[in-house]
Amino acid sequence: MSCTRETGGAAPTRGQKILAATLRGSLSVLLKPAFLSRSPVALQRHWLAALSRTTLPARGVPRRRTVLGPVPVELTGNGHSGTVLYLHGGGYVSGAPVTHRALTSHLAKLADASVAVADYRLAPEHPFPAALDDAHRAYLALLEKGHAPERLAVAGDSAGGGLTLALLQRLRDEGQPLPACALMFSPWVDLTLAETPPTVPGEAMLNRQWLAFAAEAYAGDQRDSAGASPLLGNLDGLPPLLIQTGSDEILANDSERLAEALDGADCDARYQRYPGRWHVFQLHAGMLHDADLALAECRDFLHQHWR
Repeated sequence: MSCTRETGGAAPTRGQKILAATLRGSLSVLLKPAFLSRSPVALQRHWLAALSRTTLPARGVPRRRTVLGPVPVELTGNGHSGTVLYLHGGGYVSGAPVTHRALTSHLAKLADASVAVADYRLAPEHPFPAALDDAHRAYLALLEKGHAPERLAVAGDSAGGGLTLALLQRLRDEGQPLPACALMFSPWVDLTLAETPPTVPGEAMLNRQWLAFAAEAYAGDQRDSAGASPLLGNLDGLPPLLIQTGSDEILANDSERLAEALDGADCDARYQRYPGRWHVFQLHAGMLHDADLALAECRDFLHQHWR
């Protein structure tokens, strides 16, 4: 099998061009304190949570707190098509269900799905493999509650995208039932940063210094293990994957390398690259047309594989 490469997005209108420039500029200015390695982790978490209030969750989508095994989750939506276990980004040191409501609520609404957003443990208080263990426990709890694997998916962005891939590898290696498919938004799949460029033109959010800080806080001297850097692990025998990334982000190279590795793997995959878009631009669903288009692609992918 191979990884199909596609160019995502549509020709922007003048209004969308202005909106995109405004969003990019706002991210560049307002998110810097959340992604500075010298900032205390508590400040990074608080700042990211505060800025998430500027996004637009989908209207009319219910949510409630519950647990999956020992893992707290925010259950978003009550759709009947299937269930998505969502693993949020934040470099393993920040982020929470509340910071990703714009993405998860629009995904739930579009896909007529229930999205269980895991509130997994964060580093440095809980280093590797705590996040992976929590993702694993939450997924097994869904199975124990009677969710059929063919109606399940796993999804995640940034660190949560890498966590998604690591979870699939663990489930495969343990002989556990795999979900029908998985979604990854701008996944961070190599914590060694061996081939991460120092900078990328147009990058609005992340920087290599902060990535190095987060990788050390989470995985320390285990950064090159497959559980922490799943790109370095075995990619055979995984369920169908949809990978989306923006062209203007420092982690785009992780997605490119993942697509190349999947070309030689026993796995059906699609890789969509969105020109002129930034890290996890899907968080601007409900405002940015490309974000809506990207999540519509996710809806179609889920419905193609759920049965």
